[in-house]
Amino acid sequence: MNIALIGYGRMARAIEQEAIDRQHVIAGIFDLPNPITDETNLSHLDVCIDFSLPDAVLSNVRHVAAAGKNMVIGTTGWYDRLPEVEKFARTRRIGIIYAPNFSFGVNLFFEIVEKASELLSPFSQYDPYIHEWHHRHKADSPSGTAHHLSHIIIDKIERKKTAISGDVTGRIPEDHIHISALRAGGAPGSHTIGFDSDIDTITLTHSARDRRGFAQGAVSAAEWIAGKQGLFTMRDLLKTFKL
Repeated sequence: MNIALIGYGRMARAIEQEAIDRQHVIAGIFDLPNPITDETNLSHLDVCIDFSLPDAVLSNVRHVAAAGKNMVIGTTGWYDRLPEVEKFARTRRIGIIYAPNFSFGVNLFFEIVEKASELLSPFSQYDPYIHEWHHRHKADSPSGTAHHLSHIIIDKIERKKTAISGDVTGRIPEDHIHISALRAGGAPGSHTIGFDSDIDTITLTHSARDRRGFAQGAVSAAEWIAGKQGLFTMRDLLKTFKL
């Protein structure tokens, strides 16, 4: 496949190497000095992989959709514009797959956390929390993955209604989940879900060792979205494995 990278940070460079290792061609690189515009020719591409900035995603989708090309979106922080992205996919008849995290391990972790939350929902003595740790250069805090984990827990544990993060002082309301975030060193990413009670704690953790896991998932998503139309998530891709 001919792949374009939109955004060229650490993650995109890892994807570039993974794609080349799989015999794909990096046929375009777009970033702040060289953004996609109305004049950009995308006709030679098969798929675009976006790891750019939240404010750029909708514009990138518009240009890629106008060219009739499919898309993988790993950028987070834009999900309030999801209806507009879905409309581009539907009206332009292209395929878009998006996820807060393309690692197969993390997406399996989502499934595990969902099941654990469902099992623990009747036991009000267990209070869930989320802690994540990433390298000091990560732009967003908390991570998109942490936010997604909070949505999973809230969906399965009825007594929890919302998540809070940042500078938290004083008591936390009982219907809130606290997300704590650490930024230090070069850690690719670690997420821990805890269910704490007065007598014990249950913890689930996913720790990435390097970015190859994210890159492998993103390139797999690019291969999977070929020929498809509509809006998809990594959960749709995982169904291929009949989980």
